[in-house]
Amino acid sequence: MEIYNPATGQAFQQVAEDSVASIVQKVEKARAAQPAWAGRPQRERAEILQRFRDLALARKEELAQTLTREMGKPITQARNELSALPSRLDFFLQNTERAVAGETVLTEAGLTERISFEPLGVVANISAWNYPWFVGSNVFFPALLTGNALIYKPSELATLTGLAIDRLLHEAGVPADVFATVVGAGQAGAALLDTPIDAVCFTGSYATGRRIAEAASKRLLKVQLELGGKDPVYVADDADVESAAVGLADGAFYNTGQSCCSVERIYVHERIYAGFVERFVLEVSRFKIGDPQDDATYIGPLTRSEQLGVLERQVQDAVAKGGVLRVGGKRIDRPGNWFAPTVIEHAHNRMELMREESFGPIIGIAAVSGDEQALLEMNDTDYGLTAGVYTKERARAETLLARVHAGSAYWNCCDRVSARLPWSGRGHSGLGTTLSTLGIRTFVQPKAWHLRG
Repeated sequence: MEIYNPATGQAFQQVAEDSVASIVQKVEKARAAQPAWAGRPQRERAEILQRFRDLALARKEELAQTLTREMGKPITQARNELSALPSRLDFFLQNTERAVAGETVLTEAGLTERISFEPLGVVANISAWNYPWFVGSNVFFPALLTGNALIYKPSELATLTGLAIDRLLHEAGVPADVFATVVGAGQAGAALLDTPIDAVCFTGSYATGRRIAEAASKRLLKVQLELGGKDPVYVADDADVESAAVGLADGAFYNTGQSCCSVERIYVHERIYAGFVERFVLEVSRFKIGDPQDDATYIGPLTRSEQLGVLERQVQDAVAKGGVLRVGGKRIDRPGNWFAPTVIEHAHNRMELMREESFGPIIGIAAVSGDEQALLEMNDTDYGLTAGVYTKERARAETLLARVHAGSAYWNCCDRVSARLPWSGRGHSGLGTTLSTLGIRTFVQPKAWHLRG
């Protein structure tokens, strides 16, 4: 399999893909190795994964360069991902033992009732390319800490980063059969689903997630799906226009808009609409587009070349339906996968731009008459990942956000993830939970104990 640099469109490395036979063999070895790994004291597993954490931090620059080269993330943002990784891993290290500790719920008249938590067994992790360190570690780190074996398939667009994760885990002391990496594209993921795994965790698009759920349902596998979003934000009439415009521009265009929780729809109260749009466009026009290896670059190439056509179609559809293109709207004429940062005002929910996930540097902005219209527009979607409200009044924001169908709610912020809080989606945004103590418990199963004597 060839690895391409999306900034140039040129292949720069080849890696060997797994065959169906090698995938089956890795799962069989994981099955055999998992009981011994689960049998180790929690403290030992934690010490091994602490070493992985420290190795990743020590090699941050090398790992960031690899990430930038294969997926096009601007180097400062790649470093940010690596720099923020330790605090996320620390949450798991500090909270896993407590999250899965057993509990005695009744002791009376010679009867004890107890709950314990056991590993799922062999977990398949079909991971994403946009934040491979964050997204991958949300699964493999708590899964390993709780005694599972992992078969990890990184996205084909972040294969080198996936192999780097594999090497560091083994160097830290995770047995090779307990964490095995499968290299390949969609066919490798499909082959993995046909093996005797106990659970599958997938991060990616709704369409692929649905296919995975359908395949897993035939064997009643546990399924964890972290899918896309069409994340809305409402800017109320009392909001600070300056801070809202600056914060939302970053929330929409960071990582070149390639985040499941990127701001993808903005609804602005009509009283401040014109001023907000002008300030927002000004902020976007200041973003530096260029070589992702340049420290000053903010907008890099799209990782997937296919997404260029998606963005072009969304622009054409929006303009045909009355949208006004304020900036961008087309490919950048240079080798690689480049699309200009794009802002469309007078958007509305009949446009594909406001309904289908964009996953690129593009945003639609619509005017609304007030809170109730904003709420209707925000909930007019099949997705339910995140939603935000900008207003000076906390009570107003909480009242609105309580009525929004989304797994995460933001007041005067956006595009934010915390290891302490659950990450979950509704509707087409997925099933299950990662992060928080709830996300740790994703990787265990309860056992009920009835003890008389």
